[in-house]
Order: sequence, then structure tokens, then C-alpha cells
Amino acid sequence: MCVGYSELSSPLNLPMTRSPAPAPAPKPQRGRPRDPERGRRLLEAAQRHFNEHGLERANVDAIAADAGVSKTTVYNNFGSKEGLFQAVVRDRSAAVVAGVASAGVLDPNHPEKALLAIGARFLALARGDDALGALRSVYGVAGAQPEVCRAFYIEGPERVKGELAAYLRAAHMAGTLKVRNPLQAADLFLSMFLGSGHIRGLLQLEMPDARENRALLREALRIFMGAYGA
Repeated sequence: MCVGYSELSSPLNLPMTRSPAPAPAPKPQRGRPRDPERGRRLLEAAQRHFNEHGLERANVDAIAADAGVSKTTVYNNFGSKEGLFQAVVRDRSAAVVAGVASAGVLDPNHPEKALLAIGARFLALARGDDALGALRSVYGVAGAQPEVCRAFYIEGPERVKGELAAYLRAAHMAGTLKVRNPLQAADLFLSMFLGSGHIRGLLQLEMPDARENRALLREALRIFMGAYGA
């Protein structure tokens, strides 16, 4: 505010106590939009576009239009297209991790039953269109977008492996499995479901049928229990 010289020099203009300036409004936190329904639409639209076009070619304007939100909403909540992609990865990874139930839910006294459930869930999710589409998108930017790739690995494969390792550690303590290195054992178990069938899915070729998947699951469990059974 500009103040005239006469105002400053007048004896009537005695100093007055100023009211404290209002606190600045907090900056909006990035993440999902506050409206859950709008957030769900945005993530679903982003997932479709990333799966179809990949991270590099996906268009934020098209994603926003598909979700029925403004482009500004996307950037206010996620910062960038890469931030939106990471949010999609976290959202899909949560479904995978939920399938690999935590050690507090699975019974360490019945490892065969628990591992059968984990393997079936992981196999179904790993070969689903969502997971395969996310992998294709990440592979397409490997090297060019290291932060995106690192976030994908941490939020997806590393979290799933960590959850399974926690269960294997509990089973070892219960004496139902002999697992010296739970992380390594978890990695080996999950890797048995990422063979030729998984590669066929990534290449969008004909996928194994239900009979083949059941046979793979039984054999993976047999091999794992043979190596780690108490």
C-alpha cells in the first residue's frame, strides 16, 4: 500500500498495533484427488492409456478428457505424467500385495495351503492385462526414465517379495519350513511363475490355459516344499 508523505509526517498518525498477517494457505498435497470417485476415474483412464500407448506416447489431455477432469487437476494432484504413472503403478501394486496376504493373516503352521493361495493369486495377477500393460509401459522407458522404473520396482516386485518373505520368516520360526534366506526364497518362488507363459503375455501371444496354470502351480509348490520343507 502506498502512503503519502503528509500522512507519515502528521502527528495524528500515531503507530498502531497491526493485526498479524493471515497464515498462508497450505499448499495442496499431491496424490489422489480429494473426490474418491474422480480419483478412481482418473487412475482407471490413465491405466487404459498407459496400457494402450505406453508412458511416452500417452497424452495427459486425452487421459483428463477420458476421466472427465481438467488437465490442471491432473498436474495439481500428480505433478507430471510420470507422477500419474507412478500413482497407477502404486494402485495396481496394492492389488497384488493384497493378494499376497501379510504374515499376520496367513497361518505359518500350514505353509502348503498358504503358498498354494499365494501362488494362485500371484499367477492370476501377474498374467492379467493390467500388470502386463504396466510392465510393457515400464520396459518402454527403461533407461530414459530411471525414477519411474525405480518406483515401479519398489512399489511392485519388491513389496510383493517382501510380504512373501515375511510369511516365510514366520513359517521358519514356527518350524514348518527351513528358510535361511527368506528374501531369496521368496524371489525363487515368485520367479517360477514368470517363465514362458509370462513372456507370451508380454508379447500379447496366446496365453496358457487354466489347465496349464494349475499344473505349473502344483509343480512350483512341489519344488519349493522339496527345497524348504521342514
